[in-house]
Amino acid sequence: MPQDIQVRIRPLTASDEADWRRLWTGYLDFYETTVPEEVYQTTFARLLGDDPRDYSCLVAETPDGRLVGLTHYLFHRHGWKVEDVCYLQDLFADPDARGLGVGRALIEAVYAAADAAGAPTVYWMTQDFNATARTLYDRIGVLTPFIKYQRP
Repeated sequence: MPQDIQVRIRPLTASDEADWRRLWTGYLDFYETTVPEEVYQTTFARLLGDDPRDYSCLVAETPDGRLVGLTHYLFHRHGWKVEDVCYLQDLFADPDARGLGVGRALIEAVYAAADAAGAPTVYWMTQDFNATARTLYDRIGVLTPFIKYQRP
């Protein structure tokens, strides 16, 4: 793929399901996990729904119409703030499109969505071994000292 290609960021549509599945599967593969078909179906339906508690999805599209990236994000209340905050859960760029600014464009689009919603905080997590993505995150975000725990 040429290095000077521009991507357009837009909301997910119903006709994107096959490409969304391909990209989200790539994301899950990177983190060495899988989800059952029911989760694919439920997640896709929720991404297209109108429940404000559900995740939203933005995709990165090349000029020829190929989807090369996605992000899922959610607005939620926060106990320390009056405004909602934005959690960016999933971010993935097709390996063939890495280095073209796809991840940065998607994160900046989430920043814009958060600004439009009056949510001053956008946060996300990544694995400590995700060195490639962390070089981008270090440029457009601030590393916090928080460590994640979860129920076993």
